[in-house]
Amino acid sequence: MNLEQTVAVVTGGGTGIGRAISLALARAGAEAVVVNFNRSATEAEETVAEVRRWAGRSRAIAADVADDAAVRAMADRVRAEYGRVDILVNNAGGTRMVEHADLDGLTDDIWHEILDVNLLGAFRCTRAFAPALRAAHGAVVNISSISGYRAGGSSIAYGVSKAAMLQLTRNLAVALGPEVRVNAVAPGTVQHTRWQPGLHGEQGFAERAAREREVVPLRRTADPEHVAQAVVGLLGMDLVTGEAIVVDGGKHVVY
Repeated sequence: MNLEQTVAVVTGGGTGIGRAISLALARAGAEAVVVNFNRSATEAEETVAEVRRWAGRSRAIAADVADDAAVRAMADRVRAEYGRVDILVNNAGGTRMVEHADLDGLTDDIWHEILDVNLLGAFRCTRAFAPALRAAHGAVVNISSISGYRAGGSSIAYGVSKAAMLQLTRNLAVALGPEVRVNAVAPGTVQHTRWQPGLHGEQGFAERAAREREVVPLRRTADPEHVAQAVVGLLGMDLVTGEAIVVDGGKHVVY
C-alpha cells in the first residue's frame, strides 16, 4: 500500500500514541490525516497544526466512539469533505485502575464503560467507514495491548477488552476481505504518554519501567513512535491481514 495521497482517520489521534501515528502517516505521504478526539480538543488542534506541515488538508473532528450516531456523522463528514478514506486506525481507548483481586471493585458500570470504548468503539468506527474503505481497497489497524495476551494491565476489564479487540481484528479481516486488510498492533509498556504516569504516578512508572528494562531483550522502553512504526509497517504489507504485532522490546518472549 502506497501511503502517498491517502486519507487516514486516527481515533484518539491528538495525544500520545495517536499523535505519533498521525504524524507518522503524514510524514509517510498521506494527503490528509483526520485527527479524531473526544475530550482533548486543544491537544488535537496542536497535533493537526504539526501534521499539516506534511499533510496540508488535515483536520481535527470531535466524536465520541462510544456514541454510534457521532461516529456515523464523523464518517459522513469525512467522506463528504475528502471523497475517500484509505486508512482507519482505531486507537481511542480508556481504562480504570482496579486491582485484579478486587472483583467487587470491578463494577458493571466500569465493564460497560471500558468495553464500550475499547471494543465496541473500534467496531462502530470500522462499520461506519467500511463502505469507503472497501471502495478504496484500504486498511484498518487496531491498537490493542500486550494486556490482551497476558493477565496484567490496569484491570481485568481492560485486558479482556484488548483480547477481544484481537479477535475482532481476525473477524473483521474475514468480514471485510478481500477489499480491506485488518491488522492490529499490541504495545507493551510505552513511555512519554500520559497514560502510564496517570495510572502509577511519574515516579512509580519510572521505577516500573526501569525494572522492566533489566529483563527485556532489547533493554529499552517503547516510545509512541515505535508503535507508529508498526502501524505504518503493517499498512505496507499487502498480503497480511488478521495479524497482530507486539511492540514491547521482546518482553513477551521472556515472561
